[in-house]
Amino acid sequence: MKRLGVLGSMVWDTIYGRDPAQPAVEEWGGIAYALAALDASLGDDWQIVPLVKVGRDLASRANGFLRTLRHLTPDTRFIEVPEPNNRVTLRYYSTERRCEQMVGGVPPWTWPELGPQLADLDALYLNFISGFELSLETAGLLRRGFARFIYADLHSLFLGKAEDGTRYLQPPPQALDWFACFDTVQLNEEEMQQLGSDPLAVAASALAQSGCSTLCVTLGARGAVYFTQAGDAKTPRRTGPIRTARIAAPAEEGASVDAGDPTGCGDVFGATTTAALLHGADLETAIRTACRMAARNVSHRGATGLRDHLLGRLTAV
Repeated sequence: MKRLGVLGSMVWDTIYGRDPAQPAVEEWGGIAYALAALDASLGDDWQIVPLVKVGRDLASRANGFLRTLRHLTPDTRFIEVPEPNNRVTLRYYSTERRCEQMVGGVPPWTWPELGPQLADLDALYLNFISGFELSLETAGLLRRGFARFIYADLHSLFLGKAEDGTRYLQPPPQALDWFACFDTVQLNEEEMQQLGSDPLAVAASALAQSGCSTLCVTLGARGAVYFTQAGDAKTPRRTGPIRTARIAAPAEEGASVDAGDPTGCGDVFGATTTAALLHGADLETAIRTACRMAARNVSHRGATGLRDHLLGRLTAV
């Protein structure tokens, strides 16, 4: 049985849609979307190993969500910490614009904590849900200490945090150094633009970092674009031309973005891409599958029951 580590943050979301007449939805979010998508996408030869800290105030409910997943050992639990769990309020103004406020105090991973957890893993999926999951120093130690495949969604690394918890776009210091820590990196279009106005130049700079071979950029309802470059077998340097293509999102899947809820689509995309790559799919096939699952996510709110929804099944209530 192969083992996939999943590192991120469980978040209790309060989501206000664009219709003020509709009540807010309170649900699990954050890494819960990715866990549900991995549970839907991984084959029986893979097991999920959550590397997730949860606050004591929500630990029992979080572990209840974990028990709904199938690619786990029966005794799997999140790691409980005394700090309050992360909670996020999302207010959507359009399908592409939202205000996000975060409260909570789940601490980051240190290398002495994380290193021993990696010993028996075959791959790692890392999603910066809060942006504070680990420091650049710890990420560098992770890369040096774990030679297997790492997929990283850098999402909230590109978000600053005001005193009231409001998140705002802000490229991380030493942004390109983060790319060197992972094999495949995911950003969204807005985050990519924080690094420069020329996407190909940004991709070339990212892929020039030893370690990163592929960059995936999600484009919302327009699908995703990838940039990839072959490596030199004798050195860590990337050589040859950069291959790039856009994979369109399927129009027939799920609800229209205007009618649905786009929360978690990027998480579903990254988790599905990871699962497909681990099962030997080529990059374009993996991204096409991920676009289909992300589009299906639009017609579901929250992460509870999402695995069955992605598989086209009814969930018992």
